[in-house]
Amino acid sequence: MKRAIQLTALAGVAALALAACAEAPEESGDGGSAGATSDFKPCIVSDQGGFDDKSFNQLSYEGVLQAAEELGTQAVEVQSQSESDFKPNLESLVGQNCDAIVSVGFALSAATIESATANPETHYIIVDDAADADFDGEADAENIKPLLYDTAQAAFLAGYLSAGYSEAGKVGTFGGQPFPTVTIFMDGFKQGVEYYNETKGTKVEVVGFTGGEEGSFTGGFEANETAKTTAQNIIDQGVDVLLPVGGPIYQSAIAAIQDSGKDIALVGVDADFFETDPSTQDYVLTSILKRMDVSTSEAVLAAGQGNFDPTPYVGTLENDGVGLAPLHNFEDKVDPALMDEVNALKEQIIAGDVTVESYLSGQE
Repeated sequence: MKRAIQLTALAGVAALALAACAEAPEESGDGGSAGATSDFKPCIVSDQGGFDDKSFNQLSYEGVLQAAEELGTQAVEVQSQSESDFKPNLESLVGQNCDAIVSVGFALSAATIESATANPETHYIIVDDAADADFDGEADAENIKPLLYDTAQAAFLAGYLSAGYSEAGKVGTFGGQPFPTVTIFMDGFKQGVEYYNETKGTKVEVVGFTGGEEGSFTGGFEANETAKTTAQNIIDQGVDVLLPVGGPIYQSAIAAIQDSGKDIALVGVDADFFETDPSTQDYVLTSILKRMDVSTSEAVLAAGQGNFDPTPYVGTLENDGVGLAPLHNFEDKVDPALMDEVNALKEQIIAGDVTVESYLSGQE
């Protein structure tokens, strides 16, 4: 029987996502470009996290490098140190005659829309945002391709897994700021815990998030004392699984775990933390993946081959745009029967037998 589990909707973005979803991207080659054999110039601008954030900036950057190598060209990159850098960084790339410009993150949305409107012959690809400031269901410039990810689906699996893994009967989550691209993880995680409770008759509690924009947030996306204190406050409430959502703030969460001396598992976001940051390997239960490297690579590759398509791409479990990372060091700590349930739940979500609603999921 189909189960509908509610999540706060953002109508404009939902309409955009539902209007047209591009086909799932295919894997590209690895690495950067050795020498330019094409006149096509792909470019990328980061948000404040920089390309070494071990998260979505880094993955998007790797995707551009993969496409550049396959196209036989050189990528141009520029990093932002603050929000004030967004507009001049985009202007600098336009000035370098970039053919396709990748903007990483929702924070660059306004600057990207402005730049795209002023430069209609340039292709723009924005990661993790719909570029729909007026919420009319369409990107605000015809030359912008949004790359979106329904991470609630993968977070739902992580929530179910965490609830089954928890011995304390309490799991926690906190975020950087209550933007939809942050709370979609937290909401999906919460839904997964609730589904576990409904299925098993248990009462695993979610600490740090009650839904919508109500929860624990650090006010930014930096690994700092505020992020560490936020994590510590949740840890002090007795959780044994913790999901920090917001780029580098996971580093502060690990510091808080270390200081606590408690056995607390971490759930990563965006990338497989076990692979991108070896310092996490003793702590990471799993990671909620957004395969931004693949989707970014394919979007740039299509533009370079003359096939730019502004149709929004929405990553899901079905098209492998989102997913869960392997358990790695926690393989022998998780009941195989629990993982069988998680894998079966994934297939139920893909089949539509379990519906995880988000601002990207649409209505049944």
